[in-house]
Amino acid sequence: MFNTTPEQIAATNKANVEAMMHFNHVAFEGIERLLALNLNAVKSAMEESVSNAKAALAAKDVQELIALQTALAQPAMEKAVSYSKSVYEIANQAKTEVTKMVEAQAAEANRNFVALLDKAAKSAPAGSEVAIAAVKSAIAAANSAYDSMSKAGKQFADLAEANVAAATNATVKAADASVKTAKRAA
Repeated sequence: MFNTTPEQIAATNKANVEAMMHFNHVAFEGIERLLALNLNAVKSAMEESVSNAKAALAAKDVQELIALQTALAQPAMEKAVSYSKSVYEIANQAKTEVTKMVEAQAAEANRNFVALLDKAAKSAPAGSEVAIAAVKSAIAAANSAYDSMSKAGKQFADLAEANVAAATNATVKAADASVKTAKRAA
């Protein structure tokens, strides 16, 4: 009924291997970026710890030590927020790339399935046109539902990202305010 040539099988296998290789590339690129970010964060934290310990040991009294701790709180908060943003950006870029790849694979699978249905329709017995049309209609409805869900998911992700940004800004402002209050109290 369906004649699949060795060339078609080879082309499908080649496309699948290329897709897997691309996915692995995206995954390893994200891991590499996270490792570099973490390595830099650890290196920076160690250097700052030594510097902060020296400054704390050089404090002459408790008031100076409290002032030092207050002064160090703001930069530490900003670095933590910056680190979190960087991790989010790396993860989001990887997710976006994988989503594009999955959507392309799904679109290709749909095209292949519809082509297979068209091929089957040519050799199908009389009266089967209604069943084939129903299957094509179901595929179109599923694709439409997927598109709607994808758009809703993107809107949700955009809203969540805006909320995270607002919460981050509020946290930084609250830290600023507490540092200023502590400085005035000291």
